[in-house]
Amino acid sequence: MPQHRPSILVLLAAALAACLADAAVPAAATEVPAIAARQRNEKKVFTDAEIVEGFLKTAFGAEYHLAGRVDRIRKYDSPVRVFADGSRADRKTQLAKVVADIRAKVQHLDIAMTENSEAANVVVKLVRDRELYRTIATFYGQERAREIRSSLDPQCLSGFRKNENYEIEHSDVILTVDNGDFVFLDCAYEELLQSLGPINDTATVPWTMFNDNVSMGYFDVYDQYLLNLLYDPRIKPGMTVQEVKAVLPAVLADARAWVAKVNHLE
Repeated sequence: MPQHRPSILVLLAAALAACLADAAVPAAATEVPAIAARQRNEKKVFTDAEIVEGFLKTAFGAEYHLAGRVDRIRKYDSPVRVFADGSRADRKTQLAKVVADIRAKVQHLDIAMTENSEAANVVVKLVRDRELYRTIATFYGQERAREIRSSLDPQCLSGFRKNENYEIEHSDVILTVDNGDFVFLDCAYEELLQSLGPINDTATVPWTMFNDNVSMGYFDVYDQYLLNLLYDPRIKPGMTVQEVKAVLPAVLADARAWVAKVNHLE
């Protein structure tokens, strides 16, 4: 079955992303055959140059850019609390596992679920597929919703709001709940991770989920490198490419050690 992968839209300090794929309904990602097959064949060994290239291409820029500067690092500089807004208990359980997995694999990122919507700075709206565009219109208005539909045709969507220091202050994620496990998990990982900062999709890096032609459904080793680089304390919101390059060698060495440890890599 053909797959339609995400695109990114940045508008008035919002980063919007879209994604589509296919599958079925168990509790863990490893129980989904399409995901288990990808994990068995996953590439886990990368050169420094391959990791740095992917980081610079996803942490800077934006695939679909309408307004606002995109030549700076954008990230949360505070604990991230995720609230699930929806009625599907099974999807809430899966989302909580996704968040816990991200927390376990990104060393310096404090991310967790919360039951209090007021305490959340990431709100995940769980909707039926037929409600997707009505929900997008509620968030962004009818005109912008039509533009998003015609240009991205998303199956899920995420956006964030940043301040003048390029610190992300709030993210909204919209996930559809009735298109199978692979779609849900693939979208949940990608949209949550992109809502944390790496919003630029690139077709030139074949190992990242931030590539329109790649579907994962889980938090792969390559993208763990990218998020661990982004959330290292030495990589600060507002940094330019040159400022980042100056600290990357030391940051990459630490990211390599951490990713090797949590994935039991040699």
